[in-house]
Amino acid sequence: MQYLYNIILYQPFLNAMVFFYNTIAFGDLGLAIIFLTTLVRLLLFPIFQKSTKHQMVMQRLQPKLKKIQEDHHHNPEQQTKAMMSLYREHQVNPFSGFFLLLLQLPILIALYHIVLNILKPGTIVGLYSFIQAPQNLSHQFLGLINLEERSIVIVGLAALAQYVQMRLGLPKAQEKRELSTTERMGRQMIFIGPILTFVIFYNFPSAIGLYWLTTSLFSVLQQAIINRQQHGELGPLHNKTD
Repeated sequence: MQYLYNIILYQPFLNAMVFFYNTIAFGDLGLAIIFLTTLVRLLLFPIFQKSTKHQMVMQRLQPKLKKIQEDHHHNPEQQTKAMMSLYREHQVNPFSGFFLLLLQLPILIALYHIVLNILKPGTIVGLYSFIQAPQNLSHQFLGLINLEERSIVIVGLAALAQYVQMRLGLPKAQEKRELSTTERMGRQMIFIGPILTFVIFYNFPSAIGLYWLTTSLFSVLQQAIINRQQHGELGPLHNKTD
């Protein structure tokens, strides 16, 4: 398993980062991290897009799901059947978000290990024959931030970007009604998520925070694009579920 992880994920991403460092990043490790993270997010765009669309549909279905729970609260079996019928009607799978997360985790773990290990001397091993190892790897980002050290600026910006992305992902309230438990949790997470991001990543080298900042900014852009694409598609869906 470790062998497959190294061959399929770790080595290709490591070589891509070193290639960026040697070429378009002009010896700036921070820029190399940004380029690698952007490349990975572009490759994963279809997966993230499907996951985000799924979440938006599920959020729009919450009022209908809540009504089903209220109508069939004495009959769990009928409640389950009605909910599954609703999922089939709108072609969503309540478990697909979990599977998509599992699919993304190995890639995110590989990127984390690369960024963390590349800061340690003598750990750039596994390069392809056509990729030259840097003789003196600089740990600076734009000559301003030492990526080996913590940076409150980078972590703060990463938390802010995550807040914006999660805020964009919330459905607009169409009517005054009591929110379901799932909806309340989702709205609480737009504050809890960024706070956890700040607390966790502040204790890591700023190279890790820069990776998270880049992926969060990409998520903001992607969420904005998906919101525009889904504006017309999800309008009819909302009318169905009201």
